[in-house]
Amino acid sequence: MFINITNSETGSNKGSSAGLVEYLEKENKLKTDNTEKELWYTNDRYDVSHQEVRVKLDNNVAKLCKTDDKFFLVNISPSEKEIFFLKEKYGKEILQQKLKEYATAVMDAYALNFKKDSITSSKDLLWFGKLEYFRYYSITDEKVKNGEVNIGDIKEGEQMHLQIIVSRKDITNKIKLSPKNNSRGKNTEHSAKFGQFDNLAFKENSEKLFDDMFDYQRGLKEKLVYSITMDKGSVEEKKVLNILEQIEDKLNESTKEEYFKLIENISLDFSLDLENIIEVFDSKGSGLLTSLLTAENNEYNENIKFSKKKKLRRNIGLNIN
Repeated sequence: MFINITNSETGSNKGSSAGLVEYLEKENKLKTDNTEKELWYTNDRYDVSHQEVRVKLDNNVAKLCKTDDKFFLVNISPSEKEIFFLKEKYGKEILQQKLKEYATAVMDAYALNFKKDSITSSKDLLWFGKLEYFRYYSITDEKVKNGEVNIGDIKEGEQMHLQIIVSRKDITNKIKLSPKNNSRGKNTEHSAKFGQFDNLAFKENSEKLFDDMFDYQRGLKEKLVYSITMDKGSVEEKKVLNILEQIEDKLNESTKEEYFKLIENISLDFSLDLENIIEVFDSKGSGLLTSLLTAENNEYNENIKFSKKKKLRRNIGLNIN
């Protein structure tokens, strides 16, 4: 699952939303036959016209200065694997409705992430979503640079995704809310006035929402914590993930269910060290960690033994004291 928040795909977000709304109508404009156009949606409504979207967003800017952000674009892009999973589970028609329901849940998470008493769900926000079925090659894509495809050509594979425009002001047009405020509560006075927004927590919560809503078994490499750790983590943290990869590669039907339940604990708040991993597995009465590591993983086995000895020595030291 890829989720990001930007100003706009068409330039500045400091003026009218007209340019962005018009841009997100591009797939409707390509429909030359009598195919039903894809309408916008929001809380409890799936029949919003693009004209209504623009008018309501542009009128919800009370006391914002000319240089202030007026709206933000939330991009929700399920992976091909996630789309295939939903298609198999619900079928193509119901899949579209399920994705819209998921987007509403993501906007609930967006609202809660500000940690303001008056902003508790997507119903406290002014937002409008649009389901898109394709992505298009741009000048920055390697295939365009290499002359393999042209700018504007449709990209291959499952590209269904959701675009959501959310107003800077809440539904009452009184409270300013910005996902750019990432103080995370460090500045208490500032956070109380403008809210706070932990971008990584929002992304991880949205990932978990998908898994919980659709009973999706998320593999280790699909987790946000995996990409963040492999990019910015320590050598030891990366080693722990490598151990889990070794296990995941050797799963069979009898161990798969148990394993995926166990790795639900692996998140950005989880301390990635061998002792913690061993503790999680052992606390569930599982022998997966040791039984699935084969003899050729000598380095990992030695690390596990070392961690257990270190923990034992620490416990003995505490008892002596």
